[in-house]
Amino acid sequence: MASSTATRVQKRREVLRRAGLRPLQMWVPDTRRPGFAEECRRQSGIVAEADKRDSDLGSFLDAALDDLDDRAG
Repeated sequence: MASSTATRVQKRREVLRRAGLRPLQMWVPDTRRPGFAEECRRQSGIVAEADKRDSDLGSFLDAALDDLDDRAG
């Protein structure tokens, strides 16, 4: 006799817990929601404008990349 879906899910979760994992619920933005794309554009514009005004940003990002390269190599 086949086990119910709930029983299979419970068994799978028990296996994962024994492996040291725990369940996690994560909420993410609903990209299908009306106005989502417009809000992304609005926020991106704010960030782009802030980046233009920050003259030290480029050198900071270059230094961070150099640091990552040094750690990887």
